[in-house]
Amino acid sequence: PPDWDEIINYYGGSPLQEYFKGLKSGSLKVAYKPQYVDKIPMVHKGVVGDLLSRVDEGGRMESICDELELNEVLDRELSVLSGGELQRVAIAACCLKDVDVYIFDEPSSYLDVKQRLSVARLIRRLCESGKTVVVSEHDLAVLDYLSDQVCVIYGEPGVYGVVSHPHSVRDGINIFLKGYIPDENIRFRGSEIKFHVKPPMDGYAPDAPIMVKWSGLIKSLGEFTLKVEPGEVRFGEVVGILGPNGIGKTTFIKILAGILKPDEGSSQPEHLKISYKPQYLSAESYSGTVEQLFRKVLGDRFGSSFLDEELLQPMGIYKLFERDLSNLSGGELQKVAVALCLSRDADLYLLDEPSAYLDVEERFTMTKVVRRIVENLRKAAFIVEHDLSVADFVADKLIVFTGKPGVEGIASKPMSLRDGMNSFLSQLEVTFRRDPDTGRPRVNKYGSRLDRYQKSIGEYYYIPSKEE
Repeated sequence: PPDWDEIINYYGGSPLQEYFKGLKSGSLKVAYKPQYVDKIPMVHKGVVGDLLSRVDEGGRMESICDELELNEVLDRELSVLSGGELQRVAIAACCLKDVDVYIFDEPSSYLDVKQRLSVARLIRRLCESGKTVVVSEHDLAVLDYLSDQVCVIYGEPGVYGVVSHPHSVRDGINIFLKGYIPDENIRFRGSEIKFHVKPPMDGYAPDAPIMVKWSGLIKSLGEFTLKVEPGEVRFGEVVGILGPNGIGKTTFIKILAGILKPDEGSSQPEHLKISYKPQYLSAESYSGTVEQLFRKVLGDRFGSSFLDEELLQPMGIYKLFERDLSNLSGGELQKVAVALCLSRDADLYLLDEPSAYLDVEERFTMTKVVRRIVENLRKAAFIVEHDLSVADFVADKLIVFTGKPGVEGIASKPMSLRDGMNSFLSQLEVTFRRDPDTGRPRVNKYGSRLDRYQKSIGEYYYIPSKEE
């Protein structure tokens, strides 16, 4: 690798030259929030409150813990925290340091929508206090909400990467979605990612037979109780599941999968074949390559032209075939787990947070693969998701969870996208507008004219076309 002087000379005449000079001399202080927060307990031991008090250099621990809702975990060991709790602790620890530059690597992973917006507001305030902030983020709505400028990074994963010139937030994200950088005359993707501005019709196949039907369900786990309204899903439908962390979404998925039995009610028809991808992934129990795993799971179906063209190639799984599962990154492991789930011969696919650790392009590739498999093979799928852009892109219907996290969860019956988004976002008091070029959802500034107008007509996500 090059030494400091080579790096500094290479960036002569650009702002990065002064930045690297400051790093070399130690006059520039940097705080960094790592990507894989689930590894933190392997490096740091002890209680959350002790860790945060050690790094609190500005006396802001109380206010930041209030904002990120961390007070309930201050007395807990790091080793017992969930992914979302670890993420918020890591973000708080980074923000509490008094430095010149803050770097956040994927701060929204494991967080629900409300928590993502809270984190975005906290990061925005760092900028307003005169600090420099760099964020790597895959949730486009969050990236849009917290950024002033956007750099697009393109190239070949694992081979090379190129960072574009900075662009305005709107232009930068739209350039990424269109796959073309006009000022550099570079096309880095053959197709454009386009969102539907209007919600699809009520269900992909309203006349299709019912695949899954459940009565009112009740399930208690310790002090937590989940109540599920009666509902049904038809062949050819994708159902998105929205709600805060700790509200019972994974419990509901496990009931559908037959892993948990409800205390009251019934759900899982015996004849259905079900494929399930859990929320938290681990490769520790498996030794072998990705190819060996797929051969073992698929058996005679390995090499199927449909799976090859519609799943393995689009998701880039072949590039991982020779890799040991234990050596995969979080994003690579997620891709393998999602592909493995969808490649099984099943009627119903259950995917718990499939976009975690995937980059933007991988997220939308995954949603297209899910849609093709469900529509072409007449299957059905449930997807737990916190990225609203992904939920909007993939789902025909939505189930919205309400209640008090850790105490009580209430799951609605499947609703249309419009009703589901309005129900969910009205709880958060957040509205979205649509970008006129790409149709992507953008968060409205709280209290803005458009925010007030959309709330007055009860349209939090899909504005009637004449208002676009």
